[in-house]
Amino acid sequence: MTIALIVHGGAGSWRPGSDADAIEGTTLAVDAGRKILEAGGSALDAACAAAMVLEDNPIFNAGTGAVLNYDGYVEFDACVMVSEGAQIGSVSALQRVKNPILVARQVMEETDHVMLTGEGALRFARVMGHGDHDPITPARFDDWKHKKAALDIGIGIGKDAKASLKIREFLRKHPEYAGGTIGVVALDARDVLCAATSTGGVTLKLPGRVGDTPLPGAGTYANKFAACSATGTGEYVIRSLSCRAISEGVERGKSLDDSVAEMLAQMTRDFDADVGFIAIDANGNAVANHSTTHMPHAWFRDESDIIAKMHV
Repeated sequence: MTIALIVHGGAGSWRPGSDADAIEGTTLAVDAGRKILEAGGSALDAACAAAMVLEDNPIFNAGTGAVLNYDGYVEFDACVMVSEGAQIGSVSALQRVKNPILVARQVMEETDHVMLTGEGALRFARVMGHGDHDPITPARFDDWKHKKAALDIGIGIGKDAKASLKIREFLRKHPEYAGGTIGVVALDARDVLCAATSTGGVTLKLPGRVGDTPLPGAGTYANKFAACSATGTGEYVIRSLSCRAISEGVERGKSLDDSVAEMLAQMTRDFDADVGFIAIDANGNAVANHSTTHMPHAWFRDESDIIAKMHV
């Protein structure tokens, strides 16, 4: 009857002096999920509750305070997956809602679909009662103006066609400008695992870009052996189907530690990718590992205290 929950606040290079805020934010998220699990609640409820705490905290790149795309507005990706019945709900390129993770959950529970995107996802969110919400904070808007000016891409279809390459080069030189993701993995007393991931994507992404977060098996995955949430350079996570590979490694008999470490090593070797993962296996073992400078994360298991860190 083990219960456990782990969260991450995004892999990358966090600004100096932000450690305390990040640690507090991830700790509060774990506490919200823990209360549900300790009361006998589901991994799904706990994961979504923890994710909402992170989405509502403007220091994280999800929900309110998410990063802006190249045209200056926010497009959300979010996904939830439950090991029981391989249930999945996902949204991509969703705009102007407060908690994208709840819309993803409703796709899973209220429709026959797995993913809704763009205008269709927004129409569904409104039908489900999610009112209009502007997620852009003054700080994020100021950052966007500064970063866009620093890129010096200009405007126009021809120049925009080269934007993705220039943005990737710029973010490699200035990782503090990258986006990030929030993620939660939970195990409940019924041995059900759930992964929930939510993001605004990468800073200055081209409109319509979809990352790894809403793609089951890439940025979010759960089976009866392990559940995982990814953060970092989504294009490489997609290429590797990283979270599914980690869970399937456990299924084949690897320890969760080894499965996560091997995926990190593979992505570093193949792509020199900046990524991070959190995961929990069916025994309640929680793992966090990353190849970036920072990845704020926090976790608990059974009656242990909440542990929060910026580094592994």
